[in-house]
Amino acid sequence: MARTRTTPLSTPTVDASPGATLSEGYLATTIKQVVNWSRRSSLWPMPFATACCGIELMSTATSRYDLARFGAEVMRFSPRQSDLLIVAGRVAVKMLPVLQRIYQQMTEPKWVISMGACASTGGIFDTYAVVQGVDQFIPVDVYVPGCPPRPETLIEGVMTIQRVVDRDGLIPSTDRARRPLQVALEPTHQVKPQPVTIHGNR
Repeated sequence: MARTRTTPLSTPTVDASPGATLSEGYLATTIKQVVNWSRRSSLWPMPFATACCGIELMSTATSRYDLARFGAEVMRFSPRQSDLLIVAGRVAVKMLPVLQRIYQQMTEPKWVISMGACASTGGIFDTYAVVQGVDQFIPVDVYVPGCPPRPETLIEGVMTIQRVVDRDGLIPSTDRARRPLQVALEPTHQVKPQPVTIHGNR
């Protein structure tokens, strides 16, 4: 009888930390992380654009800025299919019931971005006919500053919501009350005057 040489099998080491990748092509994670990742990567915005901020919102989805990189390019004009309300521009008092109805028709979980100075504080329209901040009537999660804010600033606001969703997900609440994030973004650029050269003979 021939002797065969046997070598003991090495026990594989398994990293059981969440998000760890194994050599066999398996991924160890938790259900909460998968749900948060899928929710973060598929935000469907509902645009409520009323003024010049709406033009900047539209340019955010163009190929130059490419909001599709973040999974938020599917603009839905039905509140029952969207989970991110972007209020861009001034809101008149007569339009406020429509905005509140749209917010109420959105399904949970839902988030709100107040885009621009007019939506956040009324802006230059300090009149009786313009709402002086939509956060008095609907909960706002992220405030995007500017008049109008650049597309990069809006993308930073979307990324802020994505970071919060990825980190926290759905926060359980005993009374199921809506608790906004109340995050105010800082400007990411420095305002500089345009270079002007005057050519002429005097």
